[in-house]
Amino acid sequence: MTTAPRSTGRPPAEPTGTTLPSLLERNAREYADLPALSWRQADGGGTGQNGWTTLSWAQVRERTTRLAAGYAALGVGRGDHVLLMMANRPEHWLSDLALVRLGAVPVSVYGTSAAEQVTHIARNCRARIAVVEGRAQVDLWAPLLDDADTRLDRLVVVEPGAQDGHFPYAALGRQPVPEQFAKSLDTARPEDPLTVVYTSGTTGEPKGVVLNHRHVLANARALDEVVELPPHVEHICYLPFAHIAERMLGIYLPCHRASHVHLCPDPAGLAETVRKVRPAQFFGVPRVWEKLAATVRSVLSLLPAEQQAVIEEAARVARDHVAHRERGEEPPAGLEAAYVRHREQVLLPLLAAGGLDRVTWAASASAPMPIDVVRFWAGFGIVIMDAWGLTETTGVATANSPRTGFRLGSVGRPVSSAEVRIAADGEIEVRGATVFSGYLREDGTVRPAVSQEGWLRTGDIGRLDEDGYLWLTDRKKEMIITSTGKNVSPALVENALKEHPLIGQALAHGDNRSYLVALLVLDPEAAPAWAAAHGIDTGGDLTALAAHPAVREETDRAVAAANSRLNRTEQVKRYRLLAEEWGPATGELTPSLKMRRRVIREKYGAALTELYEG
Repeated sequence: MTTAPRSTGRPPAEPTGTTLPSLLERNAREYADLPALSWRQADGGGTGQNGWTTLSWAQVRERTTRLAAGYAALGVGRGDHVLLMMANRPEHWLSDLALVRLGAVPVSVYGTSAAEQVTHIARNCRARIAVVEGRAQVDLWAPLLDDADTRLDRLVVVEPGAQDGHFPYAALGRQPVPEQFAKSLDTARPEDPLTVVYTSGTTGEPKGVVLNHRHVLANARALDEVVELPPHVEHICYLPFAHIAERMLGIYLPCHRASHVHLCPDPAGLAETVRKVRPAQFFGVPRVWEKLAATVRSVLSLLPAEQQAVIEEAARVARDHVAHRERGEEPPAGLEAAYVRHREQVLLPLLAAGGLDRVTWAASASAPMPIDVVRFWAGFGIVIMDAWGLTETTGVATANSPRTGFRLGSVGRPVSSAEVRIAADGEIEVRGATVFSGYLREDGTVRPAVSQEGWLRTGDIGRLDEDGYLWLTDRKKEMIITSTGKNVSPALVENALKEHPLIGQALAHGDNRSYLVALLVLDPEAAPAWAAAHGIDTGGDLTALAAHPAVREETDRAVAAANSRLNRTEQVKRYRLLAEEWGPATGELTPSLKMRRRVIREKYGAALTELYEG
C-alpha cells in the first residue's frame, strides 16, 4: 500500500555538498547529549545502564579529535590509506571516523581474510599503518612489515597482551590536542575518497572499490525516501565493517540520521543483543533470516498441537493482511481487526521473546531471499523489505518499501539515486549518483569501470516487471550451462530445495553435464528439532542424523517437492546429504555469507563426481 510520506523526526536533509565530518560536527552541536555509540565489555560488563557503555555525539566528537591527533603524530595525513582489522568494537568505529576527519582513508579488512588476501590488499592500497585487534591479527600482519612489495611499516595493536613492541592503541591521543590542529580537521570535500571497500572475493582476488563522500551521502538521502523509522533510531551493528551494508548502516547512516549504534562484536551473540536492545530496525543478509527462521520453527515444533494451531491461524491472518498491502489495497475492516487482535494476543508476545516486537523496518540484501523465508516472517507481521545493490553502487540501488510499495520476492524498485536497465543478455546495469569512482590501482590511481554513458555492468541477471520492480535471477558468472546448452539459475534451484526445514544450505551443480545434482546440508537447529518430534535420538550427532533412514526418506520427499516446482532442466536427479554446516571460517562462505561455489566444488569434488558415476 502506497502512503504519503510522514515526518520521521530525523535531522533535516543536508545540502548536497555535505561531508561525513560536517555531519559529525552538526550532531555534536545539535544532538550533543543524544547517544551515538554503545558497547558491552568483553566480560559482559559495562559502565552504564544494563551493562552498556555509551558515548554521546559530543563525546564521539571529542574522542575522534584526540584519536585524529594521535594518528597524525604517527605520520598519517590527508589521502593516506589506513588498514583496520578488528571486530565491531569501539576502537574500530571511532578510528574510522577519526581518520576521515583527518582526511585519511580508512580501509576495513575482513577478519576471516586469508594471508594471501591480506597481502594483496596491503599491496594494492599502499597503506603504511594497519590497526589490528589482537594476537591472531598481529601474527597475520607482522610478516608484511618485512615485505619489500608493501609499504606497511607499523602496526597499531589494541589488545595489550598482543603488542610485543608494536604501537599500543591506548597511546593514541594521550597528548593534549593543539588548538590549531583541531581547526585543521574536517576539511574533506564531497569528491574526496571516504573509504575503499574490498569485494569479498567470491570469484577471484578482492578489488578495491573507491567511494567518496558524495556517493555515500547520496545513498543515505535516497534510503531516507523509502524507509520510515523512529527518530534517532537504534541499530545493531554486527556485520563486518568491511561489508558495504554495515559501513552504511553502522557508520554512515548513523552520522546522517544522528542515530544510536549498538556494537555486537561476535555474531554468535546477536540473538542476545537483539533481545536486550529490541531494535526498531533490523537488517540481515538472507542466511541470517534463514537461521532465525529455522530457530523459531524448531521452537514452535515442540509446542503442543493446540498451541501450534493458534499460532498458525494468527500467521494465516498476518499473511493475508500483508498480501493486501502488497497489492496496494486497504485490508478489509474485518481482516484489519482480526490482524490487530492476533498481533497483540499471539504474535507480539512471540516476537518479544526474541526482541523483535518493536521492529518497524526489516530488510535484507546481498543475495536472493528464499520466498518461503519471506512468507514465514510475513506470518509474524514482519515484512522483510528485500533490497539489491553492490559495493560498486554504494550498497542499495533498488529497494522494497512500506512507504512506496513492495513485492515479496522482488528486490524492489530503483531508489532515487540510481537508474536500472536490463541489457539484451539479461544483465542488470546501473548508473547514477551512487555508482562508484572505480577500482583502486596499486599506483594509487583509479580505474573506471563504467561505460561512456555511465552504466555499470553488475554481473547480476534479472528482469524488470511492468510496475518497475526488479526480480533477480542469478549471478551471470554463476549460471549453470548444461551439456544440452540450457541455462539454469542455481539460486532458483537451491532456494526451492531449502524450503524444507531440514535443509539449511544447498549447492546445485551441473555445468556441462546432462542433469543437475546437489549437495545438501542439514540445518543444525531445525534438523535436531525435527528428529526429536519424530522420535529419533542420535544424541545430537548430526553425522548420524544425516545417515538415518527416516531423515534420508524425508530428504527424498523434500527434493521431490522442490523438483515438482521446477522445470525438467532445473530438477535435481541425485544429491548428497552433508552434516557439516558451511561457513566463513571453513572457507565455503564469504565473510558476508555468500557461497564460494568454486571452493565448495573443489572441497567436495569427489562427492560430486560420484553423483554422476553411481
